[in-house]
Amino acid sequence: MKSIIASIGALAAATQVAAHGYVSSAVIGGTTYTGYLPYTDPYTSPTPQRIIRAIPGNGPVTDMSLIDIQCNGWSEGGVIGSSPAPLYATPAPAGSTVTLQWTDWPDTHIGPVITYMAKVPSGQSVTSWSPGTSAVWFKVAEAGLDTSTNTWAAIKLIADGNKYSFTIPSTLAPGQYIIRHEIIALHSSYTYPGAQSYPSCIQIEVTGSGTVTPSGSKLVAFPGAYGSTTAGLVWPLWNPNNLQSGVSYPIPGPALYFSSSSGSGNTTTTTTRTSSTTTTRASSTTTTTTRTSSTTTTTRTSTTTGSSSAVAAYGQCGGQGWTGGTT
Repeated sequence: MKSIIASIGALAAATQVAAHGYVSSAVIGGTTYTGYLPYTDPYTSPTPQRIIRAIPGNGPVTDMSLIDIQCNGWSEGGVIGSSPAPLYATPAPAGSTVTLQWTDWPDTHIGPVITYMAKVPSGQSVTSWSPGTSAVWFKVAEAGLDTSTNTWAAIKLIADGNKYSFTIPSTLAPGQYIIRHEIIALHSSYTYPGAQSYPSCIQIEVTGSGTVTPSGSKLVAFPGAYGSTTAGLVWPLWNPNNLQSGVSYPIPGPALYFSSSSGSGNTTTTTTRTSSTTTTRASSTTTTTTRTSSTTTTTRTSTTTGSSSAVAAYGQCGGQGWTGGTT
């Protein structure tokens, strides 16, 4: 029995490495929090307590009309959207940097990196609140193509050790929030559906003396913000016309809510083909997730704990006209 379990665990781990990715940990307020680990957490007893909402695996969301586009899910496989996580990160000071660690990201899956936030309504808790289809999300960071280096945001993320950092707006009012962070892979975006979103939702409590509670026309809903006619989602990546300098790539979604919002690689877009960058595999970070701001000791390990079970793998994918790897 032990050998069978070990074999299943190895298969799940191999599937994880072979395709796509997700946020595996986050540094918030100086504390490192382990993210939801879809290939071990569901099979570990007791179930680990996380600040990142559960995801079904490392595969994409391509139908932007589904609730899956909000915080991940796999409706086709019976996993309808995601549910609130039991914990949240605190403190998350307004004006501080959040760093999100992704699992190995394939360099064929190039595209923008986008981050939104949503404020939990007064009287409710982030550990039980789901936005549904309400327009509550505001964009705080985006990155497409870096015009100074002609590098896609997803490639820069790989070069940075599969990490992405952004700043919580310094004027943001205190309270509980959900961070919605995604990479949109464009290698199959020559039609709709085709673009692949990989969303993760992280629960935090913002602290500080900010006074701005976002409202108005820049708030969007998920689903609702993206669709078949959304600029930047249908983008024939390898079409020669889109590889010419001076042809801009429009990052999907609304404008940034805060003009000073920033993220790593947050720049004006342009179009040019970028060379693949060798993926740097980052060790996973093991920490204890708490709601306090106590200092944690970061232990880096590549060991997987708990028994595992294989999860249905998402199909390998490659864009039209692409002749490189398809994992």
